[in-house]
Amino acid sequence: MDQTHQNGNGVSNGQAASGAARDKLMEGLKTAIGEAEHYLSDAGEQVSDKASEVRARFEDTLRTAKTDLRKLEDSVIARSHEVAEIADVYVRDNPWKAVGVGAAVGVLLGILVSRR
Repeated sequence: MDQTHQNGNGVSNGQAASGAARDKLMEGLKTAIGEAEHYLSDAGEQVSDKASEVRARFEDTLRTAKTDLRKLEDSVIARSHEVAEIADVYVRDNPWKAVGVGAAVGVLLGILVSRR
């Protein structure tokens, strides 16, 4: 018997949490890369040898970060497609279970909202 706990979409709670963490990480990386590019363009006026060496290393690190971010984004998109396909197959194979889970979630949310 399957021991994973899944939400109504066929996604395990651990997968949903890791997806949220990945999304947060991706947003953080995008922000950091944007800020780094801004600082790099601001520092463009410095012409000393040390500054140009530091700038070259920084540009290399920035390129690497962008590449890693693209790879992470591609893997997240691929994984989300897999999860969507799994959920679709589950709902098609078990339509009444899916309806029951949806109804149960709706009742629970209704109870929680009415308490407040």
